[in-house]
Amino acid sequence: MKYIKLNEANFEYDIHSLVKAFYPREDIKVVVEEEKLEGNIPFLSIEYGQDEITIVVDDSSQNVKEASTKKEVPMGKEVSMGMKTFGEQESGIDNKNEKVISLEKELSRAEIKNCLKQGLYSLLSDITGKKLPWGTLTGIRPTKLAYQMLEEKTEPEILNHYKDVYLSSEEKAKLSIEIAKKEKEILSGIHYQDGYSLYIGIPFCPSTCLYCSFTSFPIVSWKKKVQEYLDCLIKEIEYTKEAFADKVLDSIYIGGGTPTTLEPEELDFLLSHVCTAFDMDSVKEFTVEAGRADSITREKLEVLKKYGVTRISVNPQTMKEETLHFIGRKATAAATIEAFHLAREVGFDNINMDLIMGLPGETKEDVMHTLEVVKELAPDSLTIHSLAIKRASALAQKIHQVGYDMLHNSEDIMEMCEYYARQMGMHPYYLYRQKNMSGNMENVGYALPGKEGIYNILIMEEVQTIIACGAGTVTKRVYGDGRIERCDNVKDVALYISKIEEMIDRKRQLFKD
Repeated sequence: MKYIKLNEANFEYDIHSLVKAFYPREDIKVVVEEEKLEGNIPFLSIEYGQDEITIVVDDSSQNVKEASTKKEVPMGKEVSMGMKTFGEQESGIDNKNEKVISLEKELSRAEIKNCLKQGLYSLLSDITGKKLPWGTLTGIRPTKLAYQMLEEKTEPEILNHYKDVYLSSEEKAKLSIEIAKKEKEILSGIHYQDGYSLYIGIPFCPSTCLYCSFTSFPIVSWKKKVQEYLDCLIKEIEYTKEAFADKVLDSIYIGGGTPTTLEPEELDFLLSHVCTAFDMDSVKEFTVEAGRADSITREKLEVLKKYGVTRISVNPQTMKEETLHFIGRKATAAATIEAFHLAREVGFDNINMDLIMGLPGETKEDVMHTLEVVKELAPDSLTIHSLAIKRASALAQKIHQVGYDMLHNSEDIMEMCEYYARQMGMHPYYLYRQKNMSGNMENVGYALPGKEGIYNILIMEEVQTIIACGAGTVTKRVYGDGRIERCDNVKDVALYISKIEEMIDRKRQLFKD
C-alpha cells in the first residue's frame, strides 16, 4: 500500500489517479491530515499553502529507482505551462524528492490543479523513469478537450495545449484532434437541444466474464424473472414516450449485459414495444449488442432485423482459445466467426467487433493472430479496448494469485491495432479511458466511413440528453449551458423490479423544469 497524505482535502481523485498510473501494481490510499496512517510513513505528502504547493516523495522504503543524492534548481525558474507561468524549486536529498510550486494569485482552481498535476508528474517521472502517453490526463474523456477547443483554437494551438498543459505525447494529442474533428462531422445532424437518445439495459449474460464489472447477472439464475423485468422496462419506456413526446429521438442503444441472452419471443416483446412507442423515422441509429456468440441464433437475428435494428456487435475479444477459456467466454473463436457470417446472411451491413488488449497471458503475436482473423472477416467497425482491471471483477483477485506480469499491453500493440484498422479502411472516431487500464492506454473505436456508432460519440462527448432505462443505468440531462445532471437506477434486478415506480419518479424529478 502506498499512502498519500494531504494537509487538506483537495484534488484527491486527480492525485490518486495520477499516482496509480505510475504505480499500477500498488494499492493507493489518499488520507487527509486528520486521518490515521496506522503507523505507516506516507510515500507522498502534499501540502497546500496560501501561495504554494509542496510535494514530497519519500521513497526510502519503496521499490523504485533511487533519486540522485541532490538536485537543485534556483528558486524562481520560469517554466511555461501553456496557461500561466509559475516559479518552481526542486531539490532532493538521499531518498527524498521535493518540489515546491509557487502559485500566482489570479490562478483559477482548474489552473492550480494543472500546476499540481504537472509538478507531481515531473517528480514521479524522474523517480520511476516513466513517461505516460497521456501525460497528466486521468479523466475518461481526453478527446472532449479537443472537441470543445475546435470552436476557438487552431489545430496547432490545440496540439500545443495537450503537450504543454497536460504533458501528453504528440501522438495522443494528434489522435484526440483527429477524433474530435470526426465527431463534429458525424454529429452535425444531431438535435442537441430538442432531441435525446435512449439507452435500454439488459443486465443478463450467459455467464460472467473474468474481467467484467458491469451490471450483469447469469441468465440461468433469472429465467423466471425476465418477463417481469421486461414489464418494468416497458413502464420506463412508456414514461419516456410521454415525457419526451415533443423531442426528437436520434438514437437507440440496447446494451447490457448481453441483450441477445433474451429468447426470440422476449426480444420480440421488447422491440415491438420500443417501435410502437417512438417515431422510428427520426432514429438515425438503432443498435443492439449481440455481443457473445453463445447467445446468437438465426431466429434472434431475424427478430432484430424485423424491427429495423441497424447496427449490432459480435464481439470475440480475442481469437485465442486458451484466453477465451481463461476469461470465462464459453463460445470458441470458431463460434464467433460462424455468428458473424450468420449476421451477414441475415442482412446486417453494420457489424462491430470488440477486442481487448492486455488480456492475461496474451503476447503481441497472439494479438496479431486475432487481428488477422478479424481482417479476413471485414467487420464495419472495430473497438479496441485496453483491459481495465476493475476492483469488483474476478480478474482483480486472479491477478493477486498469479501475478500482474501476466498482463501485457503497450504502445506497440495499440499502434499495431491502429495499423490493421486503417488497413481495413477504418478511421478512429471515438475514444475513452478507464481507471487502471493496462499500459495506461485507451479504448478507441474505428469504423468505415458512414458506419460510426453515433451513440458511442454522444455518451462520450456528453452533448445530448440520454434517457436510460433498466437496472444499473444512468440517465444524463444535458442543459443548454453544458451543465449535466444525473439520476441512476438501482443495480440489483430484484430491487429494480420492486422499486420501478421510484426509478421513474427519479426521472420525473430530474426533468421537472
